[in-house]
Amino acid sequence: MKIGRRKLLVFSSSLFLASTTIGCSVNNSNNAGNKIISNADEALEDLFSIAPESYSIYEKSAGTLIMPKITKAGFIFGGSYGEGVLKIGGAPVDFYSVATASYGYQIGALQYSHVIFFMTEDALKTFRVTDGWEIGADAEVFFRKTGASLGITNNTLTKPIYAIVFGQKGIIAGASLEGAKYSRLIR
Repeated sequence: MKIGRRKLLVFSSSLFLASTTIGCSVNNSNNAGNKIISNADEALEDLFSIAPESYSIYEKSAGTLIMPKITKAGFIFGGSYGEGVLKIGGAPVDFYSVATASYGYQIGALQYSHVIFFMTEDALKTFRVTDGWEIGADAEVFFRKTGASLGITNNTLTKPIYAIVFGQKGIIAGASLEGAKYSRLIR
């Protein structure tokens, strides 16, 4: 079987282009994952410095979801989005996104971070198997303001899920986890 030079050149070029494209997307995906982990580690350290009592919660949790930067913006219609990492035993295991949509009187933009501590294996398992998971009534949410203690200790930990919102920057009617949907990302 005789293959012409032109066909060989076209085939080789196509193969090279395909392998380069696949390599780039895997590389970009890995870089995005590394960036999320780096940002999450910084956010966790920030939380521990402004709310030292959160470190003991972190140590006792079955898993911790760290969302280092959520951006919320709105003008009548609004929404928020961010990406983070789930750590179990201090090691990153999965990447997640959080998104909300809203309608109503709102104008402005805000960035904030939040960390969700899953205190029981059941709560962690439910989170991991539910696409579009939302924080429910079984969770306690704290909004960390400078100069104020969270008011939780090892003796007051009774809920299966704790969330702490911190690092708010910007002007809008506040950060909220209400209606936020969490979905697993492939990175």
